[in-house]
Amino acid sequence: QVQLVESGGGLVQAGGSLRLSCATSGSIFSINVLGWYRQAPGKQRELVARITSGGSINYADSVKGRFTISRDNAKNTVALQMNSLKPEDTGVYYCNAEARVVPRRQYWGQGTQVTVSS
Repeated sequence: QVQLVESGGGLVQAGGSLRLSCATSGSIFSINVLGWYRQAPGKQRELVARITSGGSINYADSVKGRFTISRDNAKNTVALQMNSLKPEDTGVYYCNAEARVVPRRQYWGQGTQVTVSS
């Protein structure tokens, strides 16, 4: 089992910045990918950014150049630095972990609210 706990959400004006953090615990050795997803009201959950244990990174097109994901393998944490925030970035942000081996089990945090006002 893997446990994920997010922190750092809040209310910010458009153009502002927030930093989300996710602390992981449990069977961390089983995890390859850590990432962030978000879900806006009435919309499906979508990938924001993900990073593998080897450091390969993917971003959603909508956040490229504004968001930066980072991972500290020694501390078992993953962070998301969000700059130049837009109202459309509003939603609940979830930390995600994906297991190394098939069937690549997914683990989720409880989510943290990010609200960007215009």
